[in-house]
Amino acid sequence: MSESAPKPTQAPAQAPAPVTSTVSPSKTPAPTRPTPRHLPRWKVLLHNDDVNDILFIVLTVQDIVHLNQKDATLRTIEAHRTGVSLLLTTHQELAELYQQQFTSKNVTVTIEPEE
Repeated sequence: MSESAPKPTQAPAQAPAPVTSTVSPSKTPAPTRPTPRHLPRWKVLLHNDDVNDILFIVLTVQDIVHLNQKDATLRTIEAHRTGVSLLLTTHQELAELYQQQFTSKNVTVTIEPEE
């Protein structure tokens, strides 16, 4: 009979214990978010136009500022009768964009700060 040497037994591998740290709650309050400031509002004003057809102006207003036909018509007629009509108010950058878009269609629009 042959004698065999005892085989060494290995303990199953164990994962290392997770490292935890204890952090005491801080006494300082959490930082607060700054309150958002509203951007200043700007008026986009449509001026009377003796060159372009009223229908063209109504369609241009509808196309650029997305007013429905009734509102675009009312504002165009107001500009025709009184010389100027308020189309909308928005922040300055968007008002400038609207002004450029109307200018590209040869329709007179100005912008000014809302009071």
